[in-house]
Amino acid sequence: MYQKLVIVGNLGRDPEMRYMSDGTAVTNFSVATSRKWTNRDGQLQEETTWFRISVWGKQGENVNQYLHKGAKVLVEGRLRPDENGSPRTYTGQDGIVRATFDIHAETVRFLSTNSGGNSNGNAVVPTPIAEEDEIPF
Repeated sequence: MYQKLVIVGNLGRDPEMRYMSDGTAVTNFSVATSRKWTNRDGQLQEETTWFRISVWGKQGENVNQYLHKGAKVLVEGRLRPDENGSPRTYTGQDGIVRATFDIHAETVRFLSTNSGGNSNGNAVVPTPIAEEDEIPF
């Protein structure tokens, strides 16, 4: 079986990078995706979905260096569910249970022209698949 998510959205905050004990960089950031539509009553509706993204290695260092809050990105990766195969849940400060969608990024494309991209506004540094059990076949 194989899964791949592709999302396009804007960073909700500046990326945060840290290094693992073996020296591997990991950068985390959030991305908001939005869609708008008109309902049957003619009212404009909007829905925003938030994703938590983790990106590893050199690509994580590039994301940390060049991206900032509000930058537009395209992220390709896989959903990281909890141990039951469901979205991760947590209880907010207001006591309401919420779900979070965590994505392990394989590729991050910089779509904002001011985010360090090349002349057409796109830059990509693919993450090589390092573990055999991540190969989709």
